[in-house]
Amino acid sequence: MDTSEDTSDKKRSWRPGEKDVIFLVLVGSVVLGLALGSHKKTTKPTPDDQVHRTATSRAECMHCHGATGVRPVPRGHTKDDQCFLCHTQPKDWQGPVK
Repeated sequence: MDTSEDTSDKKRSWRPGEKDVIFLVLVGSVVLGLALGSHKKTTKPTPDDQVHRTATSRAECMHCHGATGVRPVPRGHTKDDQCFLCHTQPKDWQGPVK
């Protein structure tokens, strides 16, 4: 009787090797870094003045922040219609609360 067939029929349990452990640590580090880094906004808050407290639409924002406005948005800024999706509202903002 050939014993090589008997040993190949047995199930082998998987044990992580050194490369597997390194890979799992790297994946865990990336996931942890993304989770910890995504909780804080990096955009500028709007100034807390009367003009910004009453602005509730993109058209109102673009009056000053349009291409010909007093303070145009920087090059590469998103064209999104929801300014307050990224920028935080002033303390006493009179628009809808998000």
